[in-house]
Amino acid sequence: MSNEDDDEPAGELDPADLETRLDDAGDALEAAETEADLDDVESTLDSIESDLEAADLPEPEDDDEEDPTEAIESRLSDLRDDLESQRGPYAEDVSDIVDEAAATLRDTRWTEDGEPDAIDAAEAFGEAASDILDRGISVETNDEHGAADSLEAAAETIANAGLDADEDAETIAELLEAAEQLEANLDAAEEWDDLTVREQLDAQGFYDVLNPKNRKDYPAEWNAVKVYEQMRDVQPILKALDRFESDFMEENILDALEHIAPEEAFDAVHQRAQRRAVQPIRILGRIGDDRACETLHDFLGGGDVKLEKTSLRALGAIGSEESTQHVANRLVADDPEIRSVAARSLGLIGDTRAIEPLEQVLETDDADEVRASAAWALNQIGTERALDAAAQYADDRSYIVQVEAEKAAGV
Repeated sequence: MSNEDDDEPAGELDPADLETRLDDAGDALEAAETEADLDDVESTLDSIESDLEAADLPEPEDDDEEDPTEAIESRLSDLRDDLESQRGPYAEDVSDIVDEAAATLRDTRWTEDGEPDAIDAAEAFGEAASDILDRGISVETNDEHGAADSLEAAAETIANAGLDADEDAETIAELLEAAEQLEANLDAAEEWDDLTVREQLDAQGFYDVLNPKNRKDYPAEWNAVKVYEQMRDVQPILKALDRFESDFMEENILDALEHIAPEEAFDAVHQRAQRRAVQPIRILGRIGDDRACETLHDFLGGGDVKLEKTSLRALGAIGSEESTQHVANRLVADDPEIRSVAARSLGLIGDTRAIEPLEQVLETDDADEVRASAAWALNQIGTERALDAAAQYADDRSYIVQVEAEKAAGV
């Protein structure tokens, strides 16, 4: 049966006609009882949207007038939202929740109390699903990984059960309720991240080292760090560094690490040194791992005197010859303190390639403390050429240079 509007050009479509069709679609949506009914409504909405895109509706003549295109698009969007809210639930919705619960079981770090609660939640779901579907779906295991595997198997069983959204709506609704209860029970089970830092450390035995003889009148965590420092037990100290976020605790933990300078602390300290923090840089120098050199090279010449001096000292303590040129470049820095520290660092590194630039410092630098550091460095390098270069200044105008030159001459 034809309609005279069918011959009307799309560009001349009347907005009122689209509004009427939207009214009809809304009524059909309200009366829909099956998925097929909802499919029909969706098809109608698609048709209206297609006609709207092809139409050339008039634009409003002033800003206060409503744009008919925007109004219809808004109604279309609302009807589509209502349509989606009326669909389902489907068996796939249930299996998705159960799969997610399995991932939560497997990936979460549970507390000692939380793990059995999480496993119980999985077992309870298995029992409920078995009763609802009247088939064997069991989750019986002693650990969370086995429970997660069982839940994934249950999700697959539900997805493949051939449940129809219309004919099996009641069954699906019951399964969905059981799945949501599983989700809620897992959320209620205690996981590691639910604990405070103190509770986490206590559960790991961090405070077990304290006893009446070594307990002091300051915070227990600081007390424990001091005891571990005396024991040179690094792992608990690093654990505390990772957990505590207070500046006070970090400072005290870094103090402990600086005293014992353990190799195991490299990664944690290096991470903090990359923030241009002076104390971690000092600790890197004490640890002596040349993996830190590249980071420390970046801190040279940046204008921060304290940072640069600390970095130069750390490079000298590490003693890697890959740093020789980087350090030697700072023998011409504007600040005499930096030049002096650079010279001493070259002496600690001990690379003979530094002899010539150190000779130049002795000959040309106008700061006696820098020249004395260069002579000291030549003594540290200790080769015949290095000692001869320093020994030439036994009659130097500066006493502190003379002292180093006499050492080089064996006087």
